[in-house]
Amino acid sequence: MLVKTRGIVLNFIKYRETSIIARVYTEELGLQTYIVNSVRQKSTTPRIALFQPFTLLDMVVYTSAKGGITRISEYKCSYPYTSIPFDIRKSSMLLFLSEVVSHTIKEEEENRPLFDYMYQAMVYFDQQTEGFENFHLIFLLQLSFYLGFGPTSGTDITSQVAFAGNQQLINGRPGIIHFQLFEGHFDNLLHQPEQAQNLNGKVRRELLHILLKYYQLHVEKLGEIRSLNVLSEVLAE
Repeated sequence: MLVKTRGIVLNFIKYRETSIIARVYTEELGLQTYIVNSVRQKSTTPRIALFQPFTLLDMVVYTSAKGGITRISEYKCSYPYTSIPFDIRKSSMLLFLSEVVSHTIKEEEENRPLFDYMYQAMVYFDQQTEGFENFHLIFLLQLSFYLGFGPTSGTDITSQVAFAGNQQLINGRPGIIHFQLFEGHFDNLLHQPEQAQNLNGKVRRELLHILLKYYQLHVEKLGEIRSLNVLSEVLAE
């Protein structure tokens, strides 16, 4: 059976000589895995570019009652990015976010609100020309509500993270005291993100560190996010 759907590419791995196995979050079917043939041939148009993290696609796909890996019949870019591929800060954020989302979303079923949120967030991000340094933080905070563990406040985040730890000292302070320093920043990001634009790199990295720990409390086997180091270097300023 063929189904027409929009999709958001999360990642892919190489498969045989010229093909890939791509994981795509679809509007109609939730998370799906597809074999895509002949996208790595040197003699053809480099269609592999359409399977970079968070590429937005229009697709016609095969479905199977048994589930598992299927194939894509047709695909094309539904929204060509105009800034993300040319800005290393933006592309690094999307690489990081795609890895987090890949570890977080598991459902092979339709979830229109979640799909629409991610799709529109990517379009908005691409259209931003300045003031997007906190996008990854805001995205993860808002995503958590669609995943069922959205925080009510900055205190909700920091207290959960602090009491889940081993209460070691951080920078000479008890963990709970250290994390409380960032409650106000989280409140702004949650409720008034425009007031959080002036964060420096050090604060932004600490907020992301705490937010990832918060995700680890709620997402089973989230694991290490390998692209975090790349993002930290790119956003070091």
